[in-house]
Amino acid sequence: MPQVIGLGGLFFKSADPAAAREWYGRVLGLPIEEWGMVFTPDAAAAHPGAATVFSPFGADTDYFAPSEKEFMFNLMVDDLDAMLAQCAEHGVQPVKTFPEEANGRFAHIMDLEGRKIELWQPKPME
Repeated sequence: MPQVIGLGGLFFKSADPAAAREWYGRVLGLPIEEWGMVFTPDAAAAHPGAATVFSPFGADTDYFAPSEKEFMFNLMVDDLDAMLAQCAEHGVQPVKTFPEEANGRFAHIMDLEGRKIELWQPKPME
């Protein structure tokens, strides 16, 4: 039986794709070309404890708030404190931070169009 083996991409609509590419490059350091970008090497291999999660939430969830979008996405980072400092340099403050837990550390930020981004520093598996 065929199986889905992972997330192949994340695609979203943007009112101004050029501005979105610039924001993600400037604030989060993602080198996004006009067509997009590819994350390499595989995060799970390079950072033990990292993984891709696919999870439907209830229609009435407030987990995505204050975003009014129907989705949010999670970006794995290697150093959450440094990433939040980089975001702050560009005027982007976390809307929520979480205490460290079994899977690592998390913080939520908002992008330039009101999409919530969950930043995740995976905790190495023991």
